[in-house]
Amino acid sequence: MLAYFLIAVSNRLNLEMCERNCLAGFTNSINGFWTFCDIDVGDYVSFLYGARIRNLYRVVKKKAYKNAERLPPWSSVTFRSGRTYYFPFRLFLNEERTLDESLVRVEFSYVAENLLLRGGYRRTHFQADSITFYSVSQMGYPSDGKTREDLTDAESFEPKIVFEKNRQNIPYKFAFHEFILQSVIRKRLEQMLHDVLEYFSTAIDADEFEILGEKALPEGFVDIFVKLRHPIAVSKLSLGGSENTESIRERYSTVKRLCG
Repeated sequence: MLAYFLIAVSNRLNLEMCERNCLAGFTNSINGFWTFCDIDVGDYVSFLYGARIRNLYRVVKKKAYKNAERLPPWSSVTFRSGRTYYFPFRLFLNEERTLDESLVRVEFSYVAENLLLRGGYRRTHFQADSITFYSVSQMGYPSDGKTREDLTDAESFEPKIVFEKNRQNIPYKFAFHEFILQSVIRKRLEQMLHDVLEYFSTAIDADEFEILGEKALPEGFVDIFVKLRHPIAVSKLSLGGSENTESIRERYSTVKRLCG
């Protein structure tokens, strides 16, 4: 299933380079690696900067590059701590729609609520729901489909996960992290949702649901969030009259046992 993500851009210069090159780059950090793992080819993204949503792109390719500190269009950044960040993880984009819309719109309530409850842009990206995606798909105007050619002269690599921190070799090998587990579980749930619903003998089609990562609610933060794509009148998550408390407890116990 395709997903739609908002990519937070740190400054206007980076935004202009992303738009000009139809390219999204992520740093040699766990957040950069997480974003690279979380967004797949075929997904859709928009840039988020200054409380505005910019353009709609489809991800056509993603690659991790060696010696990325010497690759355009971004320059390396060194902080006072002495840590240098560069952009080895890259998404190649095809521009589908051109738009520049304020976040202060009812269509972006899902996005705005997430940002407000999180206290701002504290993550590189987050996933928006289908309703937000369909709204964005009707804003602005169709683009000419510009895209960015691959960096054919640059050598790429496949980043890996290790389970011992002393084996970490950034950006080639990252120690296992909760962010990565969250991304893997979300994608795995998408694959097995039909089987889960069938196990519970429900008449609900798995395609009616979407599985989102990192949802902020007034009650707290949720790592994985399952919701109806298009809720209409009555929520299909409500229990029928024949369902009693004991059967609910039995099913919960079964799921808990299966999940360990």
